[in-house]
Amino acid sequence: MFDLDLQSRTPIYEQLYKKTIELIIKGVLKENEQLPSVRSLAKEIGVNPNTVAKAYQELERNKIIYSVSGRGSFIAKICDSSVKDYILEDFDHSVYEAVKIGITKDELKNPENIRLYNVLNGLMRLRNVDIYVTGSNSKMLTKDVLTAFRGRGDEVKVYPISFKEYYSFVGGDKSDAYEEYALYGGMPLVLTKKSDAEKMNYLHTLFTEVYFKDIEERYDIELPDVLSELTDDLCSSVGSLTNASKISNTLQTVKNIKVSGTTVSNYLNYLIESFLFSNAKRYDVKGKKYFEYPSKYYCTDIGLRNARLNFRQQEETHIMENIIYNELLCREYSVDVGVVEIVEMSAGKRSKKQCEIDFVVNKGSKKYYIQSALNVSEPSKLETELRPLKNTKDFFKKIVISKTSMKPWTDEDGILHLGLYEFLLNENSLEL
Repeated sequence: MFDLDLQSRTPIYEQLYKKTIELIIKGVLKENEQLPSVRSLAKEIGVNPNTVAKAYQELERNKIIYSVSGRGSFIAKICDSSVKDYILEDFDHSVYEAVKIGITKDELKNPENIRLYNVLNGLMRLRNVDIYVTGSNSKMLTKDVLTAFRGRGDEVKVYPISFKEYYSFVGGDKSDAYEEYALYGGMPLVLTKKSDAEKMNYLHTLFTEVYFKDIEERYDIELPDVLSELTDDLCSSVGSLTNASKISNTLQTVKNIKVSGTTVSNYLNYLIESFLFSNAKRYDVKGKKYFEYPSKYYCTDIGLRNARLNFRQQEETHIMENIIYNELLCREYSVDVGVVEIVEMSAGKRSKKQCEIDFVVNKGSKKYYIQSALNVSEPSKLETELRPLKNTKDFFKKIVISKTSMKPWTDEDGILHLGLYEFLLNENSLEL
């Protein structure tokens, strides 16, 4: 239990002192539990009894343990605030060192031995202590840390700032603010950059030096070129249906890069786990079932997407759809892509056609069908957007969000028409 390094330059009594505190924090030594006698512990670890006695004296002086005449030494009640504060103060150094070192590449291959996790679990043993862990990798935080906490922890996802938050900071004309947001996204530090060049450089650096390096080290990527091409493909085609096999075939045909669908699928998961992308599955509205593939992939931050493409591809329709998707996630909705099968008659023959609803949105008992449409001024375009909504054959709320500046209104089919800015700036806009 008292595993000490007899070859260390740290004095043995000091090691024993700190080890006792560590065992208390981890819950190995409990309140009022008796410690081994000085002589028995000295014999066990192979040191002079005076060394053990000195450690015990320091522990008792700082109220970590207490002694009972004729019986021995016992662990003090760590619920005592002074004791708790002292333990925290002493443990501070370990926390600092663990955070400073972070998680090494070798530790990532063997998560059970990650020092930082041991520190977190140690702190978890203390009463009336809240622990907050931040990071940019969902697999690391949700799978490893939360599992170690065994239900005593919770996950809070922090997204890039929304357009509403962005606008509250910059103010001015809504249209101008939106165009800026659609270009540079919602990474908070962007707001501190004065020039376009500074913003672009920051986003480039963030993507390359933080996100990509994190992914490569975390998952020990063997084919970085494939990861790079995959990322470019997803950024170029946000909101488009795709899957691992399709991407694999495209890489082989267009780039002459041979890679299995399994590898592509793994890399897709890595990009999602690192919060660079999220995906929306296809849902059969009438059949009430999910399609296994393909899915749609959206960038978590549109500014990072644009930076990855060197700000060359500004497809306004897809960017708007991506922003709406991210806003729905921020409002804690689950979001799928809707598929509606429509039966058509042509030349006396029946045919079936699958139409798409951009978003099927759920939260609790609430459900919405939402279409994202840049411009619905043309009757034919409007009819295209309305058609799948009209054919759901159910009574859940249906909404069309367009960039047209207008007040919310409801048509004769009960479909709500929302302007983009109204939707983004009013958290209750879906209830209008």
